[in-house]
Amino acid sequence: MPHTSRAGDVVVVATDDTFDRDVLQQDGPVLVDFWAQWCPPCHMIAPVLADLARERAGTLTVVKLDTDENPVTPANYRVLSLPTLMLFRGGEVVQSLVGARPKARLLAELDEALSW
Repeated sequence: MPHTSRAGDVVVVATDDTFDRDVLQQDGPVLVDFWAQWCPPCHMIAPVLADLARERAGTLTVVKLDTDENPVTPANYRVLSLPTLMLFRGGEVVQSLVGARPKARLLAELDEALSW
């Protein structure tokens, strides 16, 4: 049974102003979902990310950043396609995934990146 330090399926909503605090200054790994309201694949992966936030609470923080409302951060990380998922550890990008994918595949890719 996973350890839960947060209630429910809390996904942190970051902005250009809070990205440093919400992502770069976190001790543990952070998965950032760069998304937009108009992006159908972004909506397809949203429930998967909510599940991840709930199941990995305490070991992985899931953060969403709306690229239309916050254009500076995606430009800084050269986000060109949506959804783009970036896994940060210690303030550095350790993996970047573009496009929606099934939960099992996403978990396998994240677990591989976090295993080192």
